[in-house]
Amino acid sequence: MEISVIWVVGFCVLLVDHGVQASHQSSRNLQETDQPYRTGYHFQPPKNWMNDPNGPMYYKGVYHLFYQYNPDGAVWGNILWAHSVSYDLVNWVHIDHAIYPTQPSDINGCWSGSTTILPGEKPAILYTGIDTKNHQVQNLAVPKNLSDPLLREWIKSPYNPLMTPIDGIDPDLYRDPTTAWQGPDKIWRVIVGSQINGHGRAILYRSKDFVNWTRMDSPLHSSGKTEMWECPDFFPVSTSSTNGVDTSSQDKSTKHVLKASFNHHDYYILGSYMPENDKFSVETNFMDSGVDLRYDYGKFYASKTFFDGAMNRRILWGWINESDSESDDIKKGWSGLQSIPRTVLLSKNGKQLVQWPVKEIEKLRSKNVSFHDKKLESGSVLEVPGITASQADVDVSFELLDLEDAEILDPSWTDPQLLCSQKKASVRGKLGPFGLLAFATKDLTEQTAIYFRIFRSNHKYIVLMCSDQSRSSVREELDKTTYGAFIDMDPRHENITLRSLIDHSIVESFGGEGRACITARAYAELAIHKQAYLFAFNNGTSSVKISRLHAWSMKNAQIVSTTKRRKPHL
Repeated sequence: MEISVIWVVGFCVLLVDHGVQASHQSSRNLQETDQPYRTGYHFQPPKNWMNDPNGPMYYKGVYHLFYQYNPDGAVWGNILWAHSVSYDLVNWVHIDHAIYPTQPSDINGCWSGSTTILPGEKPAILYTGIDTKNHQVQNLAVPKNLSDPLLREWIKSPYNPLMTPIDGIDPDLYRDPTTAWQGPDKIWRVIVGSQINGHGRAILYRSKDFVNWTRMDSPLHSSGKTEMWECPDFFPVSTSSTNGVDTSSQDKSTKHVLKASFNHHDYYILGSYMPENDKFSVETNFMDSGVDLRYDYGKFYASKTFFDGAMNRRILWGWINESDSESDDIKKGWSGLQSIPRTVLLSKNGKQLVQWPVKEIEKLRSKNVSFHDKKLESGSVLEVPGITASQADVDVSFELLDLEDAEILDPSWTDPQLLCSQKKASVRGKLGPFGLLAFATKDLTEQTAIYFRIFRSNHKYIVLMCSDQSRSSVREELDKTTYGAFIDMDPRHENITLRSLIDHSIVESFGGEGRACITARAYAELAIHKQAYLFAFNNGTSSVKISRLHAWSMKNAQIVSTTKRRKPHL
C-alpha cells in the first residue's frame, strides 16, 4: 500500500474521531480532462480564489495552513480565512473555514494576519478586519477547543478591534500583523504593515496580555524608498547552525530577518535586533544601490514563515498568482496556488537567505532517470526521457569546462531581469545560455527556459539565472514576463546547480543550492499532458558538462475535503 493511501486512511480516522465526515476530493484528476493547468502536488483549494497564506503553524502533530479565500468565485472578494491541515506538508485535508465576517470589526472582510503560540500551547490569531467604516483594524481569535488538534472552531475576542488606525495612520494602509514574539521582559511585540507620509513602515506594538496593545513611538523599521509594506514578517535565523529558530528565541547567535511585500515582490533585509530597546540595526536597507535581496525573483508574494518545532526548521510559504486573465480564471473556476513549502536558512557567508523545498515533497517521486558526465556541445538539446514531464522534479549540476570563455559584463548591466529579457534563451552567448527547457513541445515551438549565463567582471565571475516565458505558449494574451537574478557564487570552486519543480502550469526553480529562486507560471497550449517534454540544452558557443542529472515523475498529492457531521432533525 502506498504511503499516501495510508496517510489518507489515517487522517480520515482522525477526522471521524473528531466528528467530521470526510469525502475524497477528485480535483487532482482533472488535468487529463478540461483542466490542464491545475496542479498535481502544489497546494490549492478545490475551486475559487485563493491568495495570501495566513499564519501557518505546527500544533499537536498537525500542520495548519490558513489562507485568504473567496468562497463565492474565482476572483478576489468576500475574503475569509480558509483552513487546511496536514501531517506532512504534502497531503492535505480542507476543513471548515476558520474565520469569516461576523463582527463589526471584520464585517467587510477578514484579511491577512498570523498565528502565535502562547504559553501553555495556546494558539492565537491576529488578523486584519475591514470594519463597518471600511477601515482596516487588527483583531484577535482563539480556538474554541484546545483539545481538538484540528482546531476547527475559533472564537473572536469580545475586545476586538485591539489595534486601530489612529494618530496619523491611514485606515486604508494598515494591515497584516505578524507572528508576535516575546522579549526577555515577557512582554509581547508585534508589527503591522503600513505607509505613513509615503514611507513603508513596520508599526511596533507591545502587550503584556495579548489583548491590550500599546503603539510604540518609533517603528521597528521604515524606509523612504518604498511605499506600503504588506504582509511583513520578522524572525531570527541562526548564524551557527542549520536549525531553525523560534520567533521568540533569545539566542545570541542569530541575525534577524525583516521581510516586506511591495512592488509585487517579497524583499528582505538582515540585521541585529536588541529586544531590550526594540532596536533593529540593518546591514543594508530596502532598495539600497547594488542590493536586491528577495525570497523569489519571479511570481511569489505575501509570504509567511513559521517555526516548525517538531523538525527544528523555519518554513516559508508564498502565494503564486495567475498569469492568464480574469476571464480565464472564471472559466477554470479557480485562481491562485501556494508555493511548495521551503526551508529557510542563513547562507554560509551570512549575507543572504538560502531556501530549499521541504524534504517531505520527495515522497511523491516515482519514475526516475539519471545522467552523469554528459557533455553538452554548442547548440545541444538533450531530451530527458522516461518521466512525466508535465509533473516532475529535476535536479541538475553543470560543470563549466572553460571559464576563460565567459563574456565581459558591461558595467551598465546591473538589472538581472532586464538582462535576461534582452538575452533570452534564443540569444546565443559564450558560456550560456544553458539549462532546462520545461513544458516543451517536441519541436520546441513551446518551451519555458530556465538557464544560466556566465560573465566576467574585474577578475570575478558573475552567474546570471533566468526564467524565460516568452515562448511558453502559442497563446498571445498571457503575461510572459522574463525573470532574472544574480547568484552569489564562484563557479571556479563549485558547479552550478538547478532544481526545478514542474507542475502543469508552474515551475519553481532553485539555483545555486537555493541562493536564488525564481517561480514562473506557464500555460502551454500544445505542451500539455503527454505532449509535454523536458530537455537540457546549451545555446552557448562553449561546451558545458552535465556532471549529474536526476529527474523524477511526481505523483499527485492527496487532497481530502470534509464537512461537519450534522445531527438529524428531530
